[in-house]
Order: sequence, then C-alpha cells, then structure tokens
Amino acid sequence: MVYHPEFKQWIAENQALFLKDLARIIRIPSKKSVATTEAPFGEANLNVLREVLTIADEYGFSTKMVENAVGYAQLGEEEDYIGVLGHLDVVPEGEGWSSPPYELTLRDEKLYARGVLDNKGPIMACLFALKLLQDYEVPLKRTVRIVFGTDEESGSQDIPLYLAKEKAPIFGFTPDCKYPVVYGERGILRVGITTKITADSFTHLGAIVGSQDPSFIPDSLTTVFQGRTFTASGKRSPSNAPELGGNSITLLAKQLEEVLTHEDDLKDYLAWIVAHLHQQHQGEGLGLNWSDSDSGTLQISPYRWTKQDDGMCLEISLRYPVTVTEEAVLEQLIKVLPKQSTLNVLRRLPSTVFPKEHWGVQKLVTVYEEVMHEDGQPVTTTGATYARFVPNIVAFGPSFPGQKGIAHNPDEYMDLTDWLKNIEIYMHAILALAND
Repeated sequence: MVYHPEFKQWIAENQALFLKDLARIIRIPSKKSVATTEAPFGEANLNVLREVLTIADEYGFSTKMVENAVGYAQLGEEEDYIGVLGHLDVVPEGEGWSSPPYELTLRDEKLYARGVLDNKGPIMACLFALKLLQDYEVPLKRTVRIVFGTDEESGSQDIPLYLAKEKAPIFGFTPDCKYPVVYGERGILRVGITTKITADSFTHLGAIVGSQDPSFIPDSLTTVFQGRTFTASGKRSPSNAPELGGNSITLLAKQLEEVLTHEDDLKDYLAWIVAHLHQQHQGEGLGLNWSDSDSGTLQISPYRWTKQDDGMCLEISLRYPVTVTEEAVLEQLIKVLPKQSTLNVLRRLPSTVFPKEHWGVQKLVTVYEEVMHEDGQPVTTTGATYARFVPNIVAFGPSFPGQKGIAHNPDEYMDLTDWLKNIEIYMHAILALAND
C-alpha cells in the first residue's frame, strides 16, 4: 500500500460540509418502531434512509433503495463490488444526556449524539471517504458500494431483504466494531430462566420497573416488596461490556434477599442470583469461565428481570469463545439452574471466523499499520455485526484499542480527531481493496 499524506488535507478542506451532512442524519431519531406497509422497520428508519440517499445523490453517486430497508451509494458500474456496510438505526436514547441526543454537538473536541459512534458517524465517514476519492479523481479499478442498513440493532432482518435482491460483495467491511481488523465474532446466546416461586412472600412482591433491553446493562430498577419501595441504582453499559457497568438486576436481588428474614424458595432464588451472577461477568459463578487464546474469556450479562404470575423470569446474554460450542454452554447452564427452573433459548448466533490469510484481511492489516504505525494483526470481538450475516465481510473500526463501553450509553460520543482519522483510514482501505 502507498500512504497518501494528501488525504489529511482533503479531509480538512471538507470537514465543515461533512459535519453538516452528518448532523442531517443524526437529527432523525431512527429507533425501530411499528412497521407499516412502506416502512418495514418504522417511519423514522425509512426517513433516515431516504435522507442518506439524498445526500449521496447530491454527491453524484448512483443510488438505490432495496425493499425500503437498505439503500446504497455506488461508484463504478461493474457487477462485482467492494462493499462497505453500516447501519442507520440506533438504540433508544435513554435518559441522562448533557445535550440533545439527536442534535450533533461538539463539546471539548468530542462529537456527542445518539448514533455518532454506533453507527451513523462511522458509516457516514465511509461515504465521505468515497466522495473524496471521487472528487479528487483517485482511480478505482473495482466498483465500490456504501450500503446503509436500518435494522442492525434489532436483529439485522434488513440483510435478508438486501441479499434477496442484490449480489453479495466480493469482499468488504463494516465500520461497526473496533480496530484492527476483526476476523472472528464470538458466539452469542440469549436465554430466559423461568423459575416457579410458591412462597407466600412472593405475593408481596410487585413488578420490576425500569428500562431493560438486550443492548445494555440496566442501571436503575424499582419494585415494591412488603409495602416498601426498593430501588437499585447501578451504571449503564453496553451488554458486551458488563464489567464497565453496575447491574441493577443483581443489586436489586441483593437488597431483596437481605430483607427476607426466613428461608423460603423466594429467598433461595434471590440468593442464587447474588451468588452466581453478582459482579461475576466471566461466568465464574456458573462454572462457565471458559476461554481461548483467540477470543478470551466467556462473558455473561443479565439484561432483563420480570415478575410473572407464578414466578420470575431472568434473561441473560452469553458471549462465548470461538472454540466453545453452544451445546457445551447450554449443558453447563442446565446443571446450575435454580430449583424449579426451565431454560429457553431466546436467540442464538453461532461464532463466525473469517480466514486471517484472506487477501482482503491482509490488505486491511497493511492499511491500519501504515496509517496508524501500530500492530494491525487481526483480532476477535464480543460484538455482533453485519459480518455475521453478509458473505465476505469483516469488521474494521471505528473504535481504537482501549476504547470500550461508549455506544448505547447516554452522552454517546466520538472524539472529533478519531472521526477524522477514520475517514483517512477508510479512504486508504477503499483504495487498497478496490485496486487489488
């Protein structure tokens, strides 16, 4: 790869335009909502897709909408293409913002907004990278598509709609994870543990109230027990970084277990949660602290706790190493369940591993090393990206080593210098892949 120092100057000259157009995308609150005939993932998600294609049209790219779910901007006319896939949908904003979540705000050299890191900022950085290559007439041998999805945060049901109509790329990346290039994604299981409770004390327990979602560790839950109100205040973090948060599920269970003065199956159940899950993020309380050299230690995150008519349901997500099987995880879980419990699999995503020696992976390794002057050897992730669902795709950026636990939180941010550096990296990456 040839490093192009002039790219920095081109980015600087266009920075104001790029920030203005990023703000156009940020301001649309593209959370998944009720589907309509025209909008499979809600009106806001369709609107943000229309807006990004309008911007791409203004830049002079050819554009296309696929099933009102995915859109793309294309440079080149060949059928085979290099694909760059990101998403425009976001998780709900939540509370605790220092500035309006859907207004791009520059404060202390950081860009704040819902989606600025995950994933509007990075996929727009890729669009801006392609625009600069086009505007400055940098030759590209292969067609390049910037592909915009609208359902990544809710299961990636947009991707089958796209692949039913369009060919998969010959290679490409998604800017929705971390650097260096990510060749493997851990297996993910979401399970529900339903436990029958017969104790008289259970009738005095109210509903568990608070914001709970698979995408994050809940930070505040409240319930009423025996006429008293109990509130557990923790710290929200992305569900794939539980060690950075304080889980209000286990904190609330601990409070309730401590006030129960006599032994019954409710106290036993609460004690089980505390003993097996409280501040034990690597599965050690469940005998699941397995690891491998490629992907590290298994990770566990309780994310939803609800009261039912005759018991409780606890939902947890597990991210297991690439050399571990789903069957092994489930077999061990069943051994350690609380009494009178059943286990249901709510979602399963097997591990994915892409060949490290693939020419495209090696191109991205070289790009990262030459732009950043750092080790670019491929890594794995606990996250789930479009790379699981689109053939020939790996994850590449946008977070740099050491940056973790920023997405899905209030005051989601991206350093302005990092965002600009991403544009530079993606310019070199698109150029290297398109001209191989």
